[in-house]
Amino acid sequence: MKRLITAAFLAALGTGAQAEDVKLQLKWVTQAQFAGYYVAQAKGFYEEEGLNVTILPGGPDIAPTQVIAGGGADVVIDWMPSALAAREKGLPLVNIAQPFASSGMMLTCLAETGIKEPKDFADKTLGVWFFGNEYPFLSWMSQLGLATDGSPGGVTVLKQGFNVDPLLQKQAACISTMTYNEYWQVIDAGIKPEELVTFKYQDMGVATLEDGLYVLEDRLADPAFQETMVKFVRASMKGWKYAEENTDEAAMIVLENDQTGAQTETHQKRMMGEIAKLTAGSNGALDVAAAEKTVATLMAGGSDPVITKAPEGAWTSMITDKALAN
Repeated sequence: MKRLITAAFLAALGTGAQAEDVKLQLKWVTQAQFAGYYVAQAKGFYEEEGLNVTILPGGPDIAPTQVIAGGGADVVIDWMPSALAAREKGLPLVNIAQPFASSGMMLTCLAETGIKEPKDFADKTLGVWFFGNEYPFLSWMSQLGLATDGSPGGVTVLKQGFNVDPLLQKQAACISTMTYNEYWQVIDAGIKPEELVTFKYQDMGVATLEDGLYVLEDRLADPAFQETMVKFVRASMKGWKYAEENTDEAAMIVLENDQTGAQTETHQKRMMGEIAKLTAGSNGALDVAAAEKTVATLMAGGSDPVITKAPEGAWTSMITDKALAN
């Protein structure tokens, strides 16, 4: 894909200014979930800010927290439960922006299992993603009073791969899905919507913040890094707003960046339409009330909470305050 060379970027070259390198680690593979960043790159929004952004796709064996801890990225995309759990364990991650305003996570169940409401999870097998994605689920089960060790009256946790096979093969009554991805894989596999029962974390009151931008705390002490992140967030949010307003075009930009060829136009356009619902209303600034609710949800784990104490310094408005002021 040809990259746009903007007047601002050419002017920077003319003055001898060098573009600032930024490495962004995605939480998952190249898909419309990250369209705003690919759009910002394709439309020259990063170049206008004097940035040279490298977008690093994720995958089942790539944990953003490990990548940034090892110095492989300047900024990562992660869910707040994973970031806060990592912070409590000693990795000082800080949320600098929150493009996603709503959660897309849910449990999708086969109606034939008799599950109609959360209490019906008891004595059922539920598919759960791990690698940091299990925290919202474990917190929810704890609040429901359901043990997750397979004991009578509790639930049996099936460590779910990043696919929908356990539901299709009836190995689990419910599986973890996202509104914009795996749910539609189930539908595309031939199961009708009326044959499913879904429980959106957002509707259950146990939603936690997803797809925020995180950096290491010590780097924020550097004024130069702060300014780089201001530019990065400003350009990224410009990309997100463009993607929201031009969903089909955004999906095609994502496809042009998919080096694996695994994605399809139909799926990515549908995904982008759903993603736009989750970023709608966000200007990138973190909703502190939503962050505090995430913390409360994670701490409401009875004898085994995801985090044991309210974090200090886990988010800052320093970057978005400056990015939104310009």
